[in-house]
Amino acid sequence: MFKFGTFAFGALAIGTLALSATASAAPLPLFPFIMTPPIQSQEALQQPQMQAAPDENAGSTVEMPALLKRQVVSYPTREAPGTVIIDTPHTYLYYVLPGGQAIRYGIGVGRDGFTWSGVQSVTKKAEWPDWTPPPEMIARQPYLPRHMAGGPGNPLGARAMYLGGTVYRIHGTNAPETIGTHVSSGCIRLTNEDVSDLYSRVNVGTKVIVMPMDRQAANSGSKRS
Repeated sequence: MFKFGTFAFGALAIGTLALSATASAAPLPLFPFIMTPPIQSQEALQQPQMQAAPDENAGSTVEMPALLKRQVVSYPTREAPGTVIIDTPHTYLYYVLPGGQAIRYGIGVGRDGFTWSGVQSVTKKAEWPDWTPPPEMIARQPYLPRHMAGGPGNPLGARAMYLGGTVYRIHGTNAPETIGTHVSSGCIRLTNEDVSDLYSRVNVGTKVIVMPMDRQAANSGSKRS
């Protein structure tokens, strides 16, 4: 009798310990009918918030240095009002006004080896122009598209003014951070806001003077031969 009781007590103790260990490892819920959301579901609930975060490049604006912002400045010249003068070395475009003044715009110009100079006229104007890279550009950069429809992603930007029979244009840009730099293949670029302003002032036939890299902008009219 004693042995059986001892055996029964021992079995009961072992069962109690096993149950206690199981309970401590995975405690049973007090109210099993109330389900706690799993961790994965909580993370899934956070996913839409992460996906809804705006693209850091969407609608971003570039703060232009003060000197490159569009402004009216003193600019004595013998050129007639309405003339466009490109100051290549200082990355400025001047639209000549009466009374010795001009509207000055910050621009991007040709990179080393791609600057040019001379006198041209505006032969064509286009809003949100298509872009067809010339063959010489394709030869240098074969990865370029053969044609791109106009729009916000187009390198020519919002407006373009074509210069004579050349491949060069005064145009906008979808990369406003390049204003004030020597980066293009010879074209003159402005921000889309500035090129739209200039576009509204310039007519077909407007005279455009492009100054060489080694020439100063001051008194350009009196120095031009």
